[in-house]
Amino acid sequence: MISECSLFLKGVVLGSTIFALITMLGHIKLGHRNRLHHHEHHHLQAPNTEEVLKMSKAERVELSNSIRVYCIIFVTPQDVSLWAAVKETWAKHCDKAEFFSSEHVEVFESVTVNETDTWLMIKQASIYAFNTYKDQYNWFFLAYPTTFAVIENLKYFLLRKDPSQPFYLGHTELSGSHEYVTVDGGVVLSLESMKRFNRLLTVSPSECPEEERGIWRMSEDLLLAHCLRYEGVLAENAEDKEGKNLFNTKTIGMFIKEAITDYPNDIVEGCCSDMAITFSRLTPEEMHVMMYGVYRLRAFGHFFNDALVFLPPNGSDND
Repeated sequence: MISECSLFLKGVVLGSTIFALITMLGHIKLGHRNRLHHHEHHHLQAPNTEEVLKMSKAERVELSNSIRVYCIIFVTPQDVSLWAAVKETWAKHCDKAEFFSSEHVEVFESVTVNETDTWLMIKQASIYAFNTYKDQYNWFFLAYPTTFAVIENLKYFLLRKDPSQPFYLGHTELSGSHEYVTVDGGVVLSLESMKRFNRLLTVSPSECPEEERGIWRMSEDLLLAHCLRYEGVLAENAEDKEGKNLFNTKTIGMFIKEAITDYPNDIVEGCCSDMAITFSRLTPEEMHVMMYGVYRLRAFGHFFNDALVFLPPNGSDND
């Protein structure tokens, strides 16, 4: 009798274990599938070149002029050399670029926010930018001074994107089940997303964390994602038609080192997208090297017939 009971109990335990494993595996598979579907939904690709070429010249000009990018660069007095490099290089290609500094610096013009907390700087800069320029610009680009941006590639990527839709984009990462855009790679907010963010900051500030502090300290990337998600603004990963990221959180040198290991027979192709929008972690010297490579260096005998031309505000594409 005892033996039969023992066998019965063993059977129950074994059956329960198998059922639990099957259930768990089923949940893992289902969860993974849902996560993939969710992830795929939040991928935005650059426009099709062939479609752009089919447009008339007048349509191209009108479209290129309709994309207005306001650049927000966060700096501190310790960033003076980077500050100067950004000012002398890619920032000139924004329709308007302003530096938001933690404190006043005599040698450079900036909007002083009197805050050292990066998250508070982002919130104050966003309120200022939206209230001041909401009728002049339809895209808002946030970046650190260690980021190099090719604004023309950004504008081309935004060609068929609607600024009246609530989304923000860049290089996305996962935190648990939530996607967020890393500020390291640069963040682009549509006019509608800026509108909603500012509404939250001014009307319901308690719903948006005040600052980066506490035992469960969150980075500014996650805090921004938290606030935007509350307002129904989704994080979107920007990539080219091959699925390569356009917003990058490393330098080209770092990517090439990785490509030498991963793609030894095709290092350049394996490195990064030829429509890349940002690279990060740059020194002032690397910033100027990037500027030379992107805007000055030309290979003789190669002719690039771009369908669209995005000129910087001063009309020069060489500086």
